[in-house]
Amino acid sequence: MDNSLIGNAIRPFVIGRKNWLFSVSPEGALASALFYNLIKAAKANGLEPSRYLRYLFEKFPYAKTSEDIFNLLPVNVSKIVLKKIFN
Repeated sequence: MDNSLIGNAIRPFVIGRKNWLFSVSPEGALASALFYNLIKAAKANGLEPSRYLRYLFEKFPYAKTSEDIFNLLPVNVSKIVLKKIFN
């Protein structure tokens, strides 16, 4: 059996773990983990992370309800929306 797919999937996390040692505070570590989670979720949903984060940073200030925030999650943002905005 070969587990190289699993090894490749967790490698970025292991490398990131070394970087997290330099988080100055627990809040900084939490912020890093949240961004890591958003990026991984964007990739898992077939989105380009940089485009998704740009979209998120532009739209998040206008999100007023929990439903608005829910609609900004990677699973709810389609590739079509990002293509319309950035092309």
